[in-house]
Amino acid sequence: MKKLLFVCVAVAASLLFTSTTKAQAVKIGYFDEQLTLSWFPGLVGKVDSVMNSYQTDSLGVEYQYRVSDYVKKDSTFKKDSATMPAKARELALKELNQSRYVLANWQTYAQQMMEQKQESLLMPYKQRMFEALKTVIAEQKYTYVLNATALSQYAQPPILDNLSIRVALKLKLPLPKDFDDAWKAATGAAAPAAAPKK
Repeated sequence: MKKLLFVCVAVAASLLFTSTTKAQAVKIGYFDEQLTLSWFPGLVGKVDSVMNSYQTDSLGVEYQYRVSDYVKKDSTFKKDSATMPAKARELALKELNQSRYVLANWQTYAQQMMEQKQESLLMPYKQRMFEALKTVIAEQKYTYVLNATALSQYAQPPILDNLSIRVALKLKLPLPKDFDDAWKAATGAAAPAAAPKK
């Protein structure tokens, strides 16, 4: 019995020592995707311009077309429904109801289309950003990366673990003055200047 107790204690001590050793090697960083995207020169203005144009020129035109198409179908259905065979009337009513549903839920549809368009515009920048993030994580040996928006506003983690800044430096993006000053204070060195615009 004493041998079994000794083995259990030895295993528990071994597990405790192993988990303590592993805990000391854990390195946690934090990253803010939206903040990092905002540091790409001219990106916000470009996206806003394209999105405004898309909303007016594409979605606005599509909405007007769908409204006029619905009005025509509704008028035709009201005029011809009495003389239509039952199956044709059923199909025409189903098509009319589908058009009515899209128009009634236009805001949701338009929002989804806007999100898809914005995502397609941001994708090349996000790919560059996430490739740089993977490189930073590997080079700096981070174990975990938290979303910066999940951090408490009352406890500020060390700026050296701010992977948004490290990614911006890797991509040679210009940092806002407050981030640059905080980085200088933490590292004793200025962040490298951004690459000249082409």
